[in-house]
Amino acid sequence: MIRVVVAEDSSTVRELLVRILEADPEVRVVGQAKDGAEAVELVSSLKPDLVTMDVHMPTMDGFDATKQIMIREPTPIVIVSSSSSQRQVELSLRALRAGALAAVAKPDRPGAADFDSQCAQLVSTIKAMANVRVVRQWEPRERLRAPRAVANGSVRLVAMVASTGGPAALQRIFAGLAGEFPVPIVVVQHVANGFVDGLADWLNGSCSLHVKVAEHGERLESRTVYLAPDDQHLGVDGAGRAVLASSPPIDRFRPSGTHLFQSAARAYGSSLVAVILTGMGADGVEGLRAVKAAGGRVLAQDEASSVVYGMPGQAVKSGMVDVVLSIDEIGPRLMQLASEGGEGDARAHPRR
Repeated sequence: MIRVVVAEDSSTVRELLVRILEADPEVRVVGQAKDGAEAVELVSSLKPDLVTMDVHMPTMDGFDATKQIMIREPTPIVIVSSSSSQRQVELSLRALRAGALAAVAKPDRPGAADFDSQCAQLVSTIKAMANVRVVRQWEPRERLRAPRAVANGSVRLVAMVASTGGPAALQRIFAGLAGEFPVPIVVVQHVANGFVDGLADWLNGSCSLHVKVAEHGERLESRTVYLAPDDQHLGVDGAGRAVLASSPPIDRFRPSGTHLFQSAARAYGSSLVAVILTGMGADGVEGLRAVKAAGGRVLAQDEASSVVYGMPGQAVKSGMVDVVLSIDEIGPRLMQLASEGGEGDARAHPRR
């Protein structure tokens, strides 16, 4: 039985969430909080397996409540929020950085077209996150300014895949990269629909790189991070352009990390660096076979710094990883790889 505390200021929405969760025989709601401060106290006294957390609440919002819980009584937290306002998306992403595991869309009212699928997504996320090991949070260390990097003749693209815990991991990596980072970075990050634009804005404001949602056909530029948009695969072509596709999901994912890695391997070959970060499951692992076959390099996040060691752990087990690094080592290694060798440009050299 998964014991859950529901934190939501609207009594109507709170009652709806309780009904949705308790419709599953494996879930029991043991406490209800109408604001963040109450949520913190309930977690301390009830010690639930998981908290569902709204972000816009009186007295204490979901971001501050998440911070307090992760300091006092580390507990898996799933953000359940609307993506209808920039403020809610921003608070959701800040809560992910503070230690929340995932963000899912708040279900619409019963009878809405997507209601059943939203309920299923909420319950499946809670059941998956309830057993995730979480650790006490602390303030991030102050970072030294990253050294300047210049493009070399071998690395022309970095491709990253992340899921649970990924937004905070990406933020830490990008914050450690200089604004002059000389090659494009393409990213598949699994987030709830409606959150990717806010994720791009949040990341863009917390690092010196330019972060945006990828557009079909646009040329990939250095010093820029391109995020896969909602419900579309992100790939690249040999001319150095982003390619979006609505082809079927791969292993249930669209966007898919495997699709990105396979596409990038075809276009960039040995000039590709693939990075697989924290996340549940194994998305991207099959795509790493194409990266290695093309002569590219593969970095994986280590277990100690991963929120969930599913994706990087499976990648390591597959034998496709060249080096395993902590989250704070990945940025410097990318800077090193991008700086070795002579001058070059950031565009693909089509493989023949």
